[in-house]
Amino acid sequence: MASLTPISQSHSLLKKPNLTIPPPPSLSSSFIPKDFPYSKAQSFKFSRMATRIVSSTTAEKPRKRYPGEAKGFVEEMRFVAMKLHTREQAKEGEKEVKEPEERSVRKWEPSVDGYLKFLVDSKLVYDTLEWIIDKAAFPSYAELRNNGLERSEKLAKDLQWFKEQGYAIPEPSSPGVSYAEYLKELSEKDPQAFICHFYNIYFAHSAGGRMIGKKVAQKILDNKELEFYKWDGDLSQLLQNVRYKLNKVAESWTRDEKNHCLEETEKSFKYSGEILRLILS
Repeated sequence: MASLTPISQSHSLLKKPNLTIPPPPSLSSSFIPKDFPYSKAQSFKFSRMATRIVSSTTAEKPRKRYPGEAKGFVEEMRFVAMKLHTREQAKEGEKEVKEPEERSVRKWEPSVDGYLKFLVDSKLVYDTLEWIIDKAAFPSYAELRNNGLERSEKLAKDLQWFKEQGYAIPEPSSPGVSYAEYLKELSEKDPQAFICHFYNIYFAHSAGGRMIGKKVAQKILDNKELEFYKWDGDLSQLLQNVRYKLNKVAESWTRDEKNHCLEETEKSFKYSGEILRLILS
């Protein structure tokens, strides 16, 4: 039986349907459908990548490490001090020889009168140091009391021995007086700088100072060992105890305060050198 459908209608059925294709979904996490394949995994990956990028760009650079810092602040002070020696005085020294006392002790020509001046001025400096520590204008000073390195009483015995030998004991001279006054003023207002002098005076005497005492004794004292170069107890242990206390004191300092302390080293050498020079006068 022939179809009764009109030709126009049958023609419309043969046309392709007018389909609307939706645009691809945005990768923005707020528009990704929950059932979109891997949407959660991709979002997590993008988040981690962004975090790593931000972290790498904002992370601080490693702080500069100072020579000796890993072992404690005392090692930093030692490192700076050794650089201020001459090569004749220490293998780590970098300073050129300019003054007589900077030459090797073997080349010295000491005199008893000059040595007495040195001992008298040294005693004034140690008297001052011990007075400052006992007075303790800053709490950190009190930590260094009765440390076993004190030299004042030992020097008093040595000067008494010289007197018994018939030598006249001189009054303190300008180098010792100037240094003692400087230490007093410094200790009242600048504890970091003062600690630099404290360290260099005591530790230098326990090392190079002992060698100087031995060489001078060989030349002018018939090898007599003075009390100035003797300690009650094991010296290495006494030094270790003071080293520990100094490191503890410096733990509370800022890096700027530590650097300020280190910068005072050259001035410490200047004052001590002027007193040491008296041996050759």
